[in-house]
Amino acid sequence: MAKRALTVVQLLPALNAGGVERSTLEIGAALVAAGHRSIAICASGRMVEKFVAAGSEHIALDIGRKAPATLRYIWTLGRLFTQLKPDIVHARSRLPAWIGWRALRGLAAPRPHFVTTVHGLNSPGRYSAILTRGERVICVSNTLRDYVLQHYPQLDPTRLTVIPRGIDPAEFPRGYQPSADWRARFRAEFPQLAGGALLTLPGRGTRLKGHHDAIQLLAALRARGVDTRLLLLGARDAGREAYIAEIEEFAAQLGVAAHLAITPPRDDVRDVYAVSDLILQLSNQPESFGRTVVEALALGKPVLGYAHGGVGELLGELYPAGAVAPRDLLTLSERAVELLRAAPPVAMLEKYRLADMQTATLKLYETIAGRD
Repeated sequence: MAKRALTVVQLLPALNAGGVERSTLEIGAALVAAGHRSIAICASGRMVEKFVAAGSEHIALDIGRKAPATLRYIWTLGRLFTQLKPDIVHARSRLPAWIGWRALRGLAAPRPHFVTTVHGLNSPGRYSAILTRGERVICVSNTLRDYVLQHYPQLDPTRLTVIPRGIDPAEFPRGYQPSADWRARFRAEFPQLAGGALLTLPGRGTRLKGHHDAIQLLAALRARGVDTRLLLLGARDAGREAYIAEIEEFAAQLGVAAHLAITPPRDDVRDVYAVSDLILQLSNQPESFGRTVVEALALGKPVLGYAHGGVGELLGELYPAGAVAPRDLLTLSERAVELLRAAPPVAMLEKYRLADMQTATLKLYETIAGRD
């Protein structure tokens, strides 16, 4: 007998770029492919069109806006839940989780099942604790699971499920090489990157991503006679002009401005990784996961990063040669020299795949709803 289709509602602030949004799209696509109904309730955003085009539904409601007026959406959500009759309500962010949880409490039994995902190392406290109230709490790494249990010791560990985020190996195929046309355009756009080994640090324009450490690494390598160039990929964010000016001034002070390029977010990340000699992950605070680490390693590219948080977890498991203690700039430069000269081969990626994440999440939904 065929299983009854599930209706799953995902709650988040908006469908713009980011890990939460990407996971929402990926799970929405998996639900639709499995014959289930997928709905996201959130404000709009530039990923809505893609979400809907894949067969999901979007209901526009600004449940992530941090303002007292947002509380009125508790009743709105309650009415929507009554109409939609979801089997699962999956909250992916704190304020939407509070609004959704309050709405569910106002419904008569049987209520939809409440699932949460902890995507980041949120400041512990009552506000963040809402993400531990799911019947099942998904953590995107073992690092994050340990963090949650450390700060919420009263939480039953059996309610926690680690489902790492994953990448599509078809989007980052091992040994991929960009076309000659792309290479010519890239050289024309960034002539300052030609002629030496290319280091690439992907990440948005925030101090947390370690741009200053990357520039110090560039200066240290060049001082040692290693001809290197640095690309800060995706750092030139709108509204971050003062920070970018600070980075550029710092590079000038260290005498490496002529060997540095800073780009806005781009759609050709795979191509950039492929022509890079070393991918950097130098976040100066622990992160819950490290998608860029997995993307680069899937291509077969070596990664050098700070061994803390989810990034340290990934490097320790997948590429130990690239792990360095946080902020140890001397060892960082020495390890970079070693990897540029003779990087150990990168093993084929057999974990952290998108399909693994999708399958595990849908299995969790079906188990909670009694459909497995």
